Amino acid sequence: MRRLAVALATLLAVPAVAAAQGDCFPGPHSNEARALASFSVPLAFSPAGAPELRPAFRVGVEAASVPGVGPATATPTVCRPGKGPENTDLLPVLPRPRVTLPIPGGLALQVSWIPPIRVNGVRGNLFGLSLGKSIGRPDGIVFALRGHATFGSVRAPITCDDKALADPSSECSGGQRSDDRFRPNILGADLAFAFPLARGRLRPYAGGGYTRLRPRFQVHFVNQFGELDQRRVEVNLERVTVFGGATWSVTPSLGVTGELYAVPADGVSGRVVFRAAVGRYPR
Repeated sequence: MRRLAVALATLLAVPAVAAAQGDCFPGPHSNEARALASFSVPLAFSPAGAPELRPAFRVGVEAASVPGVGPATATPTVCRPGKGPENTDLLPVLPRPRVTLPIPGGLALQVSWIPPIRVNGVRGNLFGLSLGKSIGRPDGIVFALRGHATFGSVRAPITCDDKALADPSSECSGGQRSDDRFRPNILGADLAFAFPLARGRLRPYAGGGYTRLRPRFQVHFVNQFGELDQRRVEVNLERVTVFGGATWSVTPSLGVTGELYAVPADGVSGRVVFRAAVGRYPR
């Protein structure tokens, strides 16, 4: 009788363990969805520059602020209920290079790549891409329509950092630091306009758009028993975006841009970009 009870208890426990280890698909209003959406704000490939009627070949570097995720939002509500806040605030600033390439038809192609170099536990391998077309008058108001995408991955100890490993009450206790993977999968479009001030050296701009977010998060954690947790979290989201800023031409070939990029539902990222034209500057 005792053996039968043990066998039944074991059989009943198997589905529970399987469910705990299963992939998770939380709704758009869950804390998981809100946290993943917040991660996406600084990663979105915004214009980060006033539209140009005649784009030039430019190279530059961008620094984007990373909005914090509060402890309440960082605490899972669906996939890992009862677990404390995840380790979300790892980097205050996200740097990345930008290259602008003029292509036939008056189009401007921008590309970016964050190489897989680990900084403070975070390792990116992230790509940004945009294609835009500007219309307007020389020395006047310029409108630009642009499509953009962000893809690749970011790895970091989000579920089980060193603090969680040292906490006896945590499910991470005694295990190895996690190396979780986040893939933002951002696809969007926006419309912007710019106008000249200070004899054309200062060009304020503003705009808005729509983004389709398909963030994918995968746990990669080995517990104290040597078992690998590879649970996935997947959400599908749609967002409206707004942005504004100004580009200042320090010299005919060197410019600096300040921009605020906001997703009203998720957060705001401030961006500073320095760009230098390569070759002949268009006039």
